[in-house]
Amino acid sequence: MPVTVVRFNLVEPGARPASLRDRYRAALEMAAYADEHGISTVQTEEHHGADDNWMPSPFAFAAAVFGATRRLAVTVSAIIGPLHDPLRLAEEIAVLDLLSGGRLVTVAGIGYRPEEYALFDVEWKRRGRLQDELLETLLAAWTGEEFHYRGRTVRITPRPFTEPHPPLLVGGSSEAAARRAARLGLPFFPSAHLPELEAYYKERLVEYGTEGWTMMPAAETPLLHVAEDPDRTWARYGAHFLHEARTYASWQSGGIRSAVRSGARTVRELRAEGVYRIVTPEECAALGADTYVLHPLAGGMPVEEGWRGLRLFCERVLPRLGA
Repeated sequence: MPVTVVRFNLVEPGARPASLRDRYRAALEMAAYADEHGISTVQTEEHHGADDNWMPSPFAFAAAVFGATRRLAVTVSAIIGPLHDPLRLAEEIAVLDLLSGGRLVTVAGIGYRPEEYALFDVEWKRRGRLQDELLETLLAAWTGEEFHYRGRTVRITPRPFTEPHPPLLVGGSSEAAARRAARLGLPFFPSAHLPELEAYYKERLVEYGTEGWTMMPAAETPLLHVAEDPDRTWARYGAHFLHEARTYASWQSGGIRSAVRSGARTVRELRAEGVYRIVTPEECAALGADTYVLHPLAGGMPVEEGWRGLRLFCERVLPRLGA
């Protein structure tokens, strides 16, 4: 049975608070609807200071989703680890793990935008050391035992629900991220399909004598929207997908590699790339994918169109997938 994901970052360029309120409420209603129909996961993420209102508080959103659902997981992919206070984050994840009964999955990356570090007065050059401290602190804090933290002895309560600790993966596209995951015996979540980095991670597991596994994106995992008439939908709503693609492109440089990587400058180019796809229910069911990622509110997509796509997937695609 394939994994089915509904992704939300709740972008809406130029939105006023009332419009954003409606978008956030719609996302929660969509999550509840997805849960009722057997969707596996809601995925969200963390970005700060974006002009298009990219959601900065994934754990607050996850808590609301857990309150509206009963079965699906929420994957935060990814948090920007060095921007979080380690002790406070340990408490927050523990509470969400208890609240959800173990349905929270956290992927910890270090981000790729110096502007986000500057916003919180965190030194960009220290991000690797800060990430090490964060991950080590989370693992120690969740044992419920006393441990040494910044020169003092501390203990965090409550203990999480999940044993030995809430699901925690290390994200990234660098050898440093793979080494960090292997050293701590944590699963590794490459940010793109990177077989050579997966092999490097497995070599480091042997070196450190630890155990772990990878959750690597497939070579192609397109972001999907389901519509009866893809041509018409591209013409009316393609600009929303292009906005997100261009935003990601503006953030990625150097060695940064992401599953959402587009060089498109027009809607026509974006459609030809295949990173974002608008497909009919029949085409969607025939993809034969291991993972289906729905993005119903991409780039400020109108809420009513997001609902149309989600309902088509749940009512006409999911039954064909055996989900």
